Amino acid sequence: MRRSIRGGLAIATSLALFAATAGCGGDGSGSGSGDAVPGITDTEIVVGTHMPLTGPASAGYSTIAPATKAYFDYVNANGGVHGRKITYKIMDDGYNPANTQQVVRQLVLQDRVFAILNGLGTPTHTGVLDFLKSNRVPDLFVASGSRSWDQPDKYPGTFGFNVDYTVEGKILASYVRENLAGRKVCHFGQDDDFGRDSLAGVERILGAAAIGAKQTYVTSNTNVAPQIGAFKAAGCQVVILATVPGFTALSIGTGARLGFKPQWLVSNVGADYPTLAKQLGAAAPLLEGVIGVNYLPMNNDTANPWIQLFTKINQEHNGAAPFDGNTVYGMSVGYLFVQVLLAAGRDLTREAVTAAVEKGGYQGPGLAPLRFSATDHSGYGGERLTRVSGGVQQYFGPTYETDEGEGPVREYTGAPVPPPANGIPTAN
Repeated sequence: MRRSIRGGLAIATSLALFAATAGCGGDGSGSGSGDAVPGITDTEIVVGTHMPLTGPASAGYSTIAPATKAYFDYVNANGGVHGRKITYKIMDDGYNPANTQQVVRQLVLQDRVFAILNGLGTPTHTGVLDFLKSNRVPDLFVASGSRSWDQPDKYPGTFGFNVDYTVEGKILASYVRENLAGRKVCHFGQDDDFGRDSLAGVERILGAAAIGAKQTYVTSNTNVAPQIGAFKAAGCQVVILATVPGFTALSIGTGARLGFKPQWLVSNVGADYPTLAKQLGAAAPLLEGVIGVNYLPMNNDTANPWIQLFTKINQEHNGAAPFDGNTVYGMSVGYLFVQVLLAAGRDLTREAVTAAVEKGGYQGPGLAPLRFSATDHSGYGGERLTRVSGGVQQYFGPTYETDEGEGPVREYTGAPVPPPANGIPTAN
């Protein structure tokens, strides 16, 4: 795994970037103008990402990009995409928006990547949207469920991957309405679009007046005792968490320390059991009964053909790293990106890739459909509930889908598709 950022960029690098910016005048991208396409040669496709390899959100998330790279290495070992090998540049932003802006500028202006793929985080990625747009860089499959990625008119090159947090909030709240009626419901969210979009979804199903207490956190402060204590004082019986893994573990652990044990329901981004169990250590049994959501095959479902494929790739190309939901997520992103590259054709341009995503029709490991079209850039559109029982996280009930508006939460009955025999998609 490459760690290209070491505690912030040097002044000399910043000056070089400034000079590059001034000379570039918004990149011009070259696509469609007869110039060479950035990041593309006859033998290589260079893409980049920003991830929290260190810092408060690194728990679990730091393994996503290496898993994506492992899938690319597998594809490269089998001939690549239209004869080109994929190079994936992974940059550590520490989940700090200021760092994100620096590393993304380096990827685009200095490393000349073709696209940014799966940049992680709501507060971090929000700060680079306009920069990527002005430089005409495809901004593919952002690792976050913010509704900000689904603005085709404003950001035509940006596409989400995750289920958006409002859809997720509606699905979690529907479970509460149908199975935990009469209990006092509270909400704990990250102090940005992540938390706000989640709360909006919850309130669309339950009503704002039904939320007994609302608290937020910032990732720079790991003391959540005041918020959890406020939930206990308010008599909350159900707490919905819009939290990254580290703060899910902090919330549940702090609750136990304060003698507060509500029914926890957790966003998909903060609900991966192996990640949380590692964070809690000997206190992992506190996760018993926790309800979450997901939309990809469960990492422990060894009979699932996607898990069998990804496990094999993890062994061969990822150093047999611990195999958890983040591994599945990272490889699923890689599979989708290869599908899109194949659909974009041999004459690869940024415009062709954007058009290929909007064409839609992609199927892969997901339990719910991807929604890509010219008017919808939101990614997956539904989820299935999970529960931890006996130290094992498993799905239960049907897959649900809904919209971010007033549409109903309904069952999705489409069947998941198996992977191709060799694990690599083919061009349509």
